[in-house]
Amino acid sequence: MQKTTDGIILVDKPCNMTSHDVVNVLRSKFQTKKVGHSGTLDPFASGLIIVGIGKGTRVLEYFLNMDKTYRAELELGRITDTFDLTGKLVEEREVPALSLEEISGVLKSFIGKQLQTPPAYSAKKHNGERLYKLAREGNIINLPPSRVQIYSIDEISFEGRKISFKTRVSKGTYIRSLVMDIGYRLGCGATTTYLRRTAQGPFSLDSSSQLGEVSDLSIITLEEAIDFMPGLLLNEQESQRVLLGGQVHARNVVGILGSFVKDEIIRILGNDEKLLAVARSERTSSFVKTLQREESWERVAKLEKVLGA
Repeated sequence: MQKTTDGIILVDKPCNMTSHDVVNVLRSKFQTKKVGHSGTLDPFASGLIIVGIGKGTRVLEYFLNMDKTYRAELELGRITDTFDLTGKLVEEREVPALSLEEISGVLKSFIGKQLQTPPAYSAKKHNGERLYKLAREGNIINLPPSRVQIYSIDEISFEGRKISFKTRVSKGTYIRSLVMDIGYRLGCGATTTYLRRTAQGPFSLDSSSQLGEVSDLSIITLEEAIDFMPGLLLNEQESQRVLLGGQVHARNVVGILGSFVKDEIIRILGNDEKLLAVARSERTSSFVKTLQREESWERVAKLEKVLGA
């Protein structure tokens, strides 16, 4: 039996497997129920899934709002009920003569903030039920559009009826819906034929492991997993207090890692630079420096989760 380790694993999910299937495989492999993921990826899609093991499940929520990067391919002139190749063909349309310049212009017109309607076949919930489950039962739920942001669309290529591109988007953006919108704007409709998530926030597919090759060596420690966060370094006295649930005071801060604003999620490290907790800042990093110099007893962060031993 393998010893359970706390941390996260970057998994390259294969096609035709749900995100929950990946979790179940790793629960069996590591002999623990404390496994979860940060962000569902469609079964037909492949690519990056961030999986938490042990205490790693407690930091997954901090990855949910990260932007995501995808490589996608669409086929013009085909419209399916799921907005991808796994669905039922609803309509076929003639594809007009298009140039790469015209296509690029249309795709780039989607860059920016916009309202997007989620697909009827998606993992979103309505009254506690997944939309895809309701849709398969014949109950099509049309949710109101959500505000999303497309940060970039580039590496566009066009051949025959196929368009491929790379895009970076905000949380909650459905590439399948983006593809449908692109198809309609091009006048012929479209469906997604390929989708691969290549990055989520600072995490890249290049650092991931194939599901069948995951091992203890694939686990990224909690310290490494959230080292993108700014934070505070405490002296030994304050470190012990934090492990017992005590709050963070300016006088016992010995180092400030990066810059942060008030009400930002930050990490709390002990004097040995071991991760102790995740907290919410109550002062800006610059103001904490001022209070630190004054040896103030003012509280500067409120604990959210104690993660240290």
